[in-house]
Amino acid sequence: MDDYPLLNVFWTMLWFFLWIMWLFLLFKVITDIFRDHELGGWGKAGWLIFCILLPYLGVLVYVIARGRGMGARDVKQAKEAEARFQEYIRQTAGTQAAANGTPSATEELARLADLKDKGAISEEEFQQAKAKVLA
Repeated sequence: MDDYPLLNVFWTMLWFFLWIMWLFLLFKVITDIFRDHELGGWGKAGWLIFCILLPYLGVLVYVIARGRGMGARDVKQAKEAEARFQEYIRQTAGTQAAANGTPSATEELARLADLKDKGAISEEEFQQAKAKVLA
């Protein structure tokens, strides 16, 4: 271990870390090129060739020129995924409740809370009915 000083270990770790970051950025840019629906086929091919033939310059220019759009596409994709997930939950909960002809537990709890808020049932009755629904 004497022939490899501690400073060289740190430099090696730093370069390795930077190389991993570079790979992540390169794959992020390539993924964004294919994900962008506004960019035509020739535009995608041009950016891809630029990023493959001159990777450092190509990625740097891409991030400068289209970085803001990259972030917007990320946000849009996350919102669409969340909306699809919420729709799946609603569809699954609704299908299950509709299949057996009874309201779902969520609907029943909402109805009970509404009755309690209107004063039609007491807190004690609400807690008993809630325990029955959740059982």
